[in-house]
Amino acid sequence: MNYTLNKKRIMKIFIIFLTFGMLSCTSNSEIKKDEKTGNFSGIFKHGNFSDKIVFEIERDSVGFKVFFTSLEQNANRIPFQNVEANGDSINFKLQSDFYTYAFKNKWIDDYSKLQGTLTVDTITTLYKLEKELLNNSKTPKNEEVSFESSGLSLHGTIWYPDNNEGKALIIVTSSGNSDRSASRAEAILFAQMGFTTFHYDKRGTGNSEGNWNSASIEGLSRDDITAIKYFSQKTGIPLEEIGIKGSSQGAAKIPYILGELENLKYGIVVSCPGVTLLESDLNYWKNSNAEIIGKEIDAATNFQRKVFEFIAGKLSRTDLEKAINNAKTNSWFANIWVPNLDEVQTDNKLLYSPIPYFEKTKQPILILQGTKDEIIPANSYEIISEALIKSDNDNFKTVLLEGASHSMNNIGESDFPYWSKLHPDYLKTIQDWINNIYKN
Repeated sequence: MNYTLNKKRIMKIFIIFLTFGMLSCTSNSEIKKDEKTGNFSGIFKHGNFSDKIVFEIERDSVGFKVFFTSLEQNANRIPFQNVEANGDSINFKLQSDFYTYAFKNKWIDDYSKLQGTLTVDTITTLYKLEKELLNNSKTPKNEEVSFESSGLSLHGTIWYPDNNEGKALIIVTSSGNSDRSASRAEAILFAQMGFTTFHYDKRGTGNSEGNWNSASIEGLSRDDITAIKYFSQKTGIPLEEIGIKGSSQGAAKIPYILGELENLKYGIVVSCPGVTLLESDLNYWKNSNAEIIGKEIDAATNFQRKVFEFIAGKLSRTDLEKAINNAKTNSWFANIWVPNLDEVQTDNKLLYSPIPYFEKTKQPILILQGTKDEIIPANSYEIISEALIKSDNDNFKTVLLEGASHSMNNIGESDFPYWSKLHPDYLKTIQDWINNIYKN
């Protein structure tokens, strides 16, 4: 578990919830008139910001329910609050940690369109969405599956593209308690690109049994390996045509998995630390507190390291308590994160480093890192590249995305900074690289 990341997680305006269906547009003549429910989609624009959004309007005996989707925001069927419908109007809100998003809408043209405004902060923006046909969906077909790993029942989803060319991509699990919903938007997007895509609930999340917190990185990686073998058998796609992708802690597992399954075609590592997970967490803590603490940040960081080493089982409680007594008079101590020592469970995942496994990796590797990543060390991509060179692997590519964050969101200047979107080059970079791998 990455304790620092869970405590000071970068705020995302939206989180992913349920299954989503993106539906294609059709002519108004084919849409049932006088029907308020359905899916309404279109392009939301404000200055240099634009994004395809979908409102799914449903109705039951109680009233209306409305859900929001934007795959490029990694948002999937997020329920709106305070839904109020009156005549030809329907209004609702979303609430984040910092902002209230107020949507006011009217059905027009025999309920075939939704015309509205979004007000957030001091900005109000107009938009118009068109109704879509439910029987002409662009949503990839999906199948809910389950398999057993280390005596645990794990659950996942396979997404099937319309034109299956035998290419497959498996998204491995990452840190924390997020289930497969955290990668659902990407799974759908890659399936729309033509890849049979698979992701699953890590042990102890979603519908899967077990406890991820007490598991080692190697144990979690074995779950991934079991999932990959299951997927190959289930779909009939051989390992030689399957690639794997991971982000952050998930990326750190990629070289381990490739070493265990040497027939896998390639690996994609996104925002991968070139150090131990402990050092990566410490780097994020330092970046988050450098401005507040100032010139004493190095001394504070050296102490914070002791806290992480205690959590990792590398430092005894007695030694940490002595260090706390010696440090608590320092002005910077108020910014130190110390958990309740009685509640801490040892987490040796923090001592894991992917570098020894990269030094043995032979398969093609794509390394993606954002220039605005405040979590992993800035030279991580260089360390990984050096490790791959040691393995005599000359089939790897490093791409630095200017303005991309750890989560690959674009942090460049935006006229509408209230919504986060994936970096515009992120998915295309991956798609182009994979297509080139299959050509060769």
